[in-house]
Amino acid sequence: MVREALSKLGLHDVSVDLGMVEIRQDLTDEQLQQLKERLLLIGLQLLDDKRSILIEKIKNAIVTMVHHIDEWPKENYSKHISKLLGYDYTYLANVFSEVKGMTIQQFIILHKIEKVKELLLYDELSLTEISYKLDYSSVSHLSNQFKRITGLTPTFYKKLKHQKKRIALENV
Repeated sequence: MVREALSKLGLHDVSVDLGMVEIRQDLTDEQLQQLKERLLLIGLQLLDDKRSILIEKIKNAIVTMVHHIDEWPKENYSKHISKLLGYDYTYLANVFSEVKGMTIQQFIILHKIEKVKELLLYDELSLTEISYKLDYSSVSHLSNQFKRITGLTPTFYKKLKHQKKRIALENV
């Protein structure tokens, strides 16, 4: 969809990745405005300031870490994100908190809870296996955090699985 929007404006991409597009030529102000409008029509937003781009990179790193990697990174998440993005973690944490109004840790917890919900609904792993998979120190820690965020115990949530809907990741 992004390539099609670029093509309609006569622009040619060099690469299109999750959250990033590289194009061959510089854009005029008019082309930039037209691109923003076309992307909005398909539900996307052009981020052209460095802080917004950095926030998106942090969010993408967290979503990948929590939802798309089978094993939690061996190093702590702050080192992992810092190394992945090439910035000091304190700087990343400060920018993220200023822009999002929550800490990176809070954002990770929200995503981990969404992943727990998903795994509970699949009903393939025990709570012990889920807590290990998502790097919780214990089942008790996972259960307490789950209840604090959702208001429900994981066991009760699992019983309600047909009635309770998960939150879309982009809305977390």
